[in-house]
Amino acid sequence: MFRYTRPFLTTFSLTSSSKRFYSFKVFRDVAPLRTLRRELFFANRTVGLVPTMGALHAGHLSLIRKAAAENTDVFVSIFVNPTQFGVNEDLSSYPRTWDADVAKLEELNAELAAQRTNKEKKIKKGPIRAIFAPTADVMYPTLPPSSEIDGDGSFVSIAPLSKKLEGASRPVFFRGVATVCMKLFNIVHAERVYFGQKDVQQTVVIKRMVKDFHMETDVRIGPTMREADGLAMSSRNVYLGARRWAAGLVLFEALKAAENAYKAGKLSRDEILDAANAVTQEVLAKQNALSPAERALFEVDYISLADPDSLEELNVVDPTRGGILSGAIKMAPLGETNPGEECGLGDGKVPVRLIDNLILKPKK
Repeated sequence: MFRYTRPFLTTFSLTSSSKRFYSFKVFRDVAPLRTLRRELFFANRTVGLVPTMGALHAGHLSLIRKAAAENTDVFVSIFVNPTQFGVNEDLSSYPRTWDADVAKLEELNAELAAQRTNKEKKIKKGPIRAIFAPTADVMYPTLPPSSEIDGDGSFVSIAPLSKKLEGASRPVFFRGVATVCMKLFNIVHAERVYFGQKDVQQTVVIKRMVKDFHMETDVRIGPTMREADGLAMSSRNVYLGARRWAAGLVLFEALKAAENAYKAGKLSRDEILDAANAVTQEVLAKQNALSPAERALFEVDYISLADPDSLEELNVVDPTRGGILSGAIKMAPLGETNPGEECGLGDGKVPVRLIDNLILKPKK
């Protein structure tokens, strides 16, 4: 029988000259990961999987803590999935921060180990046991991954959910999400998988996929983690810089205004979304009035009021069911920058898509 007397130690490198020892095992291929998973299964241990694309932040770490609290072992995947990016989206610009990611996971593993050894509190939290960091060739073994809408390949499509909201603007996005998650779920066979509420449409798509394909895993959702000013945490926030960060708060503020209208008793679509649109229009007007060296322009892609299960747009909120407020804005590149200005990764030249949502809770 497999014995767990000490953390796994392994070396892993993205380059041949970079090697380190980790408190978890790092896998690039499927077969050895499955071997470990079988050993854990026969030892009556449970696995919680946290899928990520790297560039880890506090939101990811909160999901890992949740997985550790509910399972004996945690697997984290780090894979920038190419099929989530359309042909006009810059896959190469997505942040890749392996060393920083590993450092955060090591620090978290030390935190979890300290909690496990605290006998007075009797906290039982599983360690991060494995990191799955495959290449695209491993995840897409027969054909190169395609980002064309009608491209060849083996894909999972969850319609019509994947065609709404984000899917309307990014037509291959949820096909890529569902496909890579199906692959990860089949590889890991985790008892539980963990996603953040910030990507609310993703959570609905994944839940539907698990239900429709009779997949034996439990989808757990963690709350949206926010910065102190309310901005939803995202790996893409590193591109904002101070000026676009401040203007980007408009999305959260607009959704809060709509939420407040609902809490005040408004149930019609127009009354709720008018409150959000008033905020975005006011902020955009102020930005347009500034000089190119001062402003941060944005475009509202959508602000939605939808059913919590089907994501169909609502004309009237059923107070016994509530709804989902969500939105997306596109932060434009800075027109002009100033000497010494903090413009974020990419010097303010990378367009940034921000998404956010708030749940309208049912009223008793």
